[in-house]
Amino acid sequence: MDPTEQSLRQSLSEKSSSVESQGNAVRALKASRAAKPEIDAAIELLNKLKLEKAAVEKQLQTAISSSGNGSLNREAFRQAVVNTLERRLFYIPSFKIYRGVAGLFDYGPPGCAVKSNVLSFWRQHFILEENMLEVDCPCVTPEVVLKASGHVDKFTDLMVKDEKTGTCHRADHLLKDYCTEKLEKDLTISAEKAAEFKNVLAVMEDYSPEELGAKIKEYGITAPDTKNPLSDPYPFNLMFQTSIGPSGLIPGYMRPETAQGIFVNFKDLYYYNGRKLPFAAAQIGQAFRNEISPRQGLLRVREFTLAEIEHFVDPENKSHPKFSDVSKLEFLMFPREEQMSGQSAKKLCIGEAVAKGTVNNETLGYFIGRVYLFLTRLGIDKERLRFRQHLANEMAHYAADCWDAEIESSYGWIECVGIADRSAYDLRAHSEKSGVALVAEEKYSEPKEVEKLVINPVKKELGLAFKGNQKNVVESLEAMNEKEAMEMKATLESKGEVEFYVCTLEKNVTIKKNMVSISKEKKKEHQRVFTPSVIEPSFGIGRIIYCLYEHCFSTRPSKAGDEQLNVFRFPPLVAPIKCTVFPLVQNQQFEEATKVISKELTSVGISHKIDITGTSIGKRYARTDELGVPFAITVDSDTSVTIRERDSKDQVRVSLNEAASVVSSVAEGKMTWQDVWASFPHHSSAAADE
Repeated sequence: MDPTEQSLRQSLSEKSSSVESQGNAVRALKASRAAKPEIDAAIELLNKLKLEKAAVEKQLQTAISSSGNGSLNREAFRQAVVNTLERRLFYIPSFKIYRGVAGLFDYGPPGCAVKSNVLSFWRQHFILEENMLEVDCPCVTPEVVLKASGHVDKFTDLMVKDEKTGTCHRADHLLKDYCTEKLEKDLTISAEKAAEFKNVLAVMEDYSPEELGAKIKEYGITAPDTKNPLSDPYPFNLMFQTSIGPSGLIPGYMRPETAQGIFVNFKDLYYYNGRKLPFAAAQIGQAFRNEISPRQGLLRVREFTLAEIEHFVDPENKSHPKFSDVSKLEFLMFPREEQMSGQSAKKLCIGEAVAKGTVNNETLGYFIGRVYLFLTRLGIDKERLRFRQHLANEMAHYAADCWDAEIESSYGWIECVGIADRSAYDLRAHSEKSGVALVAEEKYSEPKEVEKLVINPVKKELGLAFKGNQKNVVESLEAMNEKEAMEMKATLESKGEVEFYVCTLEKNVTIKKNMVSISKEKKKEHQRVFTPSVIEPSFGIGRIIYCLYEHCFSTRPSKAGDEQLNVFRFPPLVAPIKCTVFPLVQNQQFEEATKVISKELTSVGISHKIDITGTSIGKRYARTDELGVPFAITVDSDTSVTIRERDSKDQVRVSLNEAASVVSSVAEGKMTWQDVWASFPHHSSAAADE
């Protein structure tokens, strides 16, 4: 906890005790009919103590707000952003005229344009620059695929039910809300209790269902609306179930991620890539999750766009040839040790983090660096972006390491990108389930002599002993790793039999010496066959876009100073409209010049909007600022025009023929506004700006 906050909470606790003690003293004096001057003096001291307590309360509230925990400021800011986004049709609730459905949203024209620009830059930054293979797979996925990947059994969130109404709630959300509200609104809690709540928030992802249920009971948390008691937490599968074909005999699901489409196509993609590793495949597409209680607008929805990369690499060599391009980058990182000990994220150099083993390998570190560059170039504030390492129990059992790019918003720190080393889990799982080997090969320059484990089940003896279960026992014996097999061999030689657990039968069986032969043989091999590891960066596009909206939103006073005007300070890269063009006054000459500029902007691929409404130039500027348009061309002559930059409100004068190329150069990053400002005459507009 922040030392200032801790000290103020301690001080407030002491002041509260003093007020209570002095209040008791006043009541005792009144009850004993003490002299009036004595009672008046006691009351005066009580009032003084109350004022001191109120002053400490005010200081504590300020400290909480300034440390980013102040909910009132955040909620007011969020409401201003959301109101602007919905009014200007960036996005709206889906099926609005039918009262909508929670967790589903429509993108309007400017929202579609921002999303298109973000995805276009994602393709440029990752697929083109890293020479990735792009695929596009169906959203409907057969059950067998998601059974192999583990989603059918494990893709769950913990849910609790209102015991009287049956309404469902996410268990971790209720605990998070309780702790957050206590920290932000209850000034009476002790410094120790505040530290406990902060610790719960830090390690909540690590809780088992039992631990989560115990905390909910300990804090007396009830259903939010009814205050009814809640059930124990239990897992709820988040996938939308469906069936494929009119008979309904092929069960399926709407995909919860795009990754599985890449994994099942590995063999063909590997062949397409000339049987060479490493290589990466990427996919952008819709994914679906049946959220228990969607909230937080675009941050938690039931249908959303994912952009995912599966980078296949040799598990024995996870170095990256371009790691030096990012190794000197320094940004906020939050390793698991710091989280568990209650510290904050600190700036670390990614090269040092990899060298020290904080980040598992170079390829994982390379993608963390590339994700940092992608997000900051979009317009995410680098001081409100951190990379948080998964805690031990939070991480999938097969993962070697996993980091989330988290962006701070009015909702707190939001996971927007997951960057995981998933080891070889996915390809192995699909190989076993499908019977198709999803492997890579490394040819040796010279044959190598290797010692190979050979397990030969004696099917005749196993058939006599296990009859219909023979196949299960054979498969389990053949699947043993070297350590298990050599231990079995030693036990069989010393005792003649061994107890052996067969997972598909879920029981132990007795294996005798005559049922299996286990040995090691020396063989010459010309190549090594292995299952590649996978490094997976997975981007929640809607979440990134919402955080971008908040990071780019600001207000500034109008010229008259009588109102606050909304501005989205989007970088030209992602702005929904790059430029507006309007004649200063309604005049045929100016309107003809406007059409010429519009045609030239279209020819160089610059999105723009013409405004001939005739309202004041200041109001037209304000309208486009609220849409985040970075440049405005005002036609006030048939030979030259002014170009205004949104953030500085500075204007330059350029010839009519140069206008489109100047805007195009800045919008595409070939020039900066500073370059334009230095190259062209400055214009002091006679027309009122705002």
